[in-house]
Amino acid sequence: MDARTELRPNSWQSIGSLYLAGMLQGLTLVSFPASSAVLKQMHGFSDAQYGAIFLPQVALAVIGALGGGALAERLGLKMLLGGALLINAASQLLLAGSMLLSPAAAFVSVLLGTACLGLGFGLSGAPLNGLPPLFFPTRRDTALVALHTLLGLGLAIGPLVASPFIMTGHWAGFPLLLAALCTLLGSIVFTLRFPSDGEDRQVQASGKLAMADPMPLPGKPPVMPRHRHPVHTTVFWLFAAIAILYAFAEGTFGNWAVLYLQDVKHLPETVAASALSVFWAAIVGGRLLTSVLVLKLSPRYIWLTLPGLMIAAFLLLPYADTPMRGIAGFALAGLACSAFFPLSIGLASQRFEHHVPWVSSMLIAALMVGVGLGSYVIGLLRDAVAMEHLYRLSTFYPAVVWLLGLQVLRWRSSAMGEA
Repeated sequence: MDARTELRPNSWQSIGSLYLAGMLQGLTLVSFPASSAVLKQMHGFSDAQYGAIFLPQVALAVIGALGGGALAERLGLKMLLGGALLINAASQLLLAGSMLLSPAAAFVSVLLGTACLGLGFGLSGAPLNGLPPLFFPTRRDTALVALHTLLGLGLAIGPLVASPFIMTGHWAGFPLLLAALCTLLGSIVFTLRFPSDGEDRQVQASGKLAMADPMPLPGKPPVMPRHRHPVHTTVFWLFAAIAILYAFAEGTFGNWAVLYLQDVKHLPETVAASALSVFWAAIVGGRLLTSVLVLKLSPRYIWLTLPGLMIAAFLLLPYADTPMRGIAGFALAGLACSAFFPLSIGLASQRFEHHVPWVSSMLIAALMVGVGLGSYVIGLLRDAVAMEHLYRLSTFYPAVVWLLGLQVLRWRSSAMGEA
């Protein structure tokens, strides 16, 4: 009896918990930005202090992602998912608890909160990206895109969920609600059975995990060998480079949308905020559309098309002089970014099917490095170079991504031909 058969009685509960965890991850990720005005008003944070609170998040996300692959092999994907949810709950408690502290102590509490949030996000990379292909081995691309769609949905609705709490003067209820949901779901996850459970029992019974068949039977989840990582494979490092360059593009779109439209294009604040919301909504909509398209089209065609849309968005945004053009430009940017990263993980998972948790964790780390470095570089150059020129120069990122993607697919096709 394989793992899928053993999981059949309550697999819907495990699958539901996994995808709900993805949406909760998006909600917690946006909790600190959604609370930005409250934090600055309540604690008197300066712009520099507010910007600094995200540095621990990036650093710990990278550390968590790098360690997540190894921990997945030692603890299992279920334990890693439950632990990540509890760490996210801690981040929300630290955020809510800051309201009871002096400004100096509150700043430390918020720094610890973003550090926990980054660690939880990094650790969740392996289970969130490794479990969908195990649940749906014949629909892994659709499964991954669907999960990332829910993560994007959490990012999009987070500010809407926070708004009533803030407007009624009960802001702390927002992070406390998220803390309660993460704690509850994390506790439930520990009681459920996931595909890795069956694999672990097979390993204990046979002791042959490292000698797993390189060509698993159709519909059977691949067994993950221990202590064997594709670190010397050029294709893997190309995937990592693609993830970093893509993150440069996404960070340039998302992190600077409001400042660009409001400060550079002098559009109303409501228009700038709407454009950012449309950006995230387009990411969600694009992922939903892609989850349907991959049933009819090869994922590689969609994957190679999206960098072209990113280039088009970068070239059009310098002309966003009206509300309609600004919103439309960021809608195109969101559509372009929508499914690129989940499809990247899906293609990498197919290429390294026996190392999915480790590979997905490394790509999450690459994504976080790219987001952090990209935003920092734009900040350094913004005073010296007009934002319109920075958008035009940023076409370099998706252009190189497209070229690297062609090379990855060429080598992948050659490898399959040789096999």
